Amino acid sequence: MTQPAANSRRRQRSTRLVVAVLLLLGAAAAVAGTAVSGSWLATTVAGGFAVLLGAAATKITHSELMTSRVDAARDRAEQAQAFRVLDERRSAEGVEFAADMQGQVAKRDAIVSRLERRLADTAEELADARRSLTEVEEQLAYAERENSNLGERLGDAEERATQAVVRVAELEVEVDMLTAQWEAAEAALVAHTSIRKGA
Repeated sequence: MTQPAANSRRRQRSTRLVVAVLLLLGAAAAVAGTAVSGSWLATTVAGGFAVLLGAAATKITHSELMTSRVDAARDRAEQAQAFRVLDERRSAEGVEFAADMQGQVAKRDAIVSRLERRLADTAEELADARRSLTEVEEQLAYAERENSNLGERLGDAEERATQAVVRVAELEVEVDMLTAQWEAAEAALVAHTSIRKGA
């Protein structure tokens, strides 16, 4: 119900109630005035007139009461309608909020699932990297062992080479000695042959 209509009804009610009160006051004044005069006819007529005015005032008050009840019922119906509309709007907002929350939960679940998959992939990559590291460490240990073996073999080879150089030097000395002996023997043979020829 709009505010101007409510104000108009209030003015009509107050006017009707004032009229009813004035009718009752007029009836009381008429009865009091005729009672002072002492005339039975005037008092009877004034009493009848007072009853009529009282009935009119009662009718006005009753109609005002019924109008007030109808207006109150209309106001309650309008309020109930407004509450129903408000409740429907709030229900729609609640459904919309629930749908929005479900959407956000679904998004969060999708993000969590994606992160879990990425975590599983990362864990698998880490396991692969650890296996590769273990293989590399084993290869490095094997290479170090081989390097140590090669170092030992290199030392042995260098020692044998040194011994071979010494042996070669010794053989060269022996060859020189044998060559000198050979040359001396040849010279002696030549000398001996020339002496025999000269004799």
